[in-house]
Amino acid sequence: MDSIVDSLNNAYQEFIAAAANVLEAKETAGAQKTAATDAALENFKQKWELFRVACDQAEEFVESVKQRIGSECLVDEATGSVTGKSGTTGLPPISAVRLEQMSKAVRWLVIELQHGSGAAGGVAGHAHSSAPFDARFPEDAAQ
Repeated sequence: MDSIVDSLNNAYQEFIAAAANVLEAKETAGAQKTAATDAALENFKQKWELFRVACDQAEEFVESVKQRIGSECLVDEATGSVTGKSGTTGLPPISAVRLEQMSKAVRWLVIELQHGSGAAGGVAGHAHSSAPFDARFPEDAAQ
């Protein structure tokens, strides 16, 4: 995580320095287009792209951590690993393996929907074929 933060910080600092160089080059050239201003603008564009890439990588990292934390909390809740929590749902706990199978099936469906291929039904059928049904969940028995 530290490397991602450092990378983002470095890209930001370089982007800001490139912006300052553009302003200085324009001021020096008297608002005229020169080779120096063109070079400064090209450098600015490159630093902007690098900053965007660093932002995208940081965002991907944050999303992956959110998903991992959410999955761990879901597994804890479903398997009854959480202790000292008031107001239980009354549902019987399910196995972590079954929960992971259901999670994978949902992820495949989401991917198919995002790609818009219309083949989500085929993926759902595949997900159920690799994940045996659980009698506690009647919707699984119907598949």
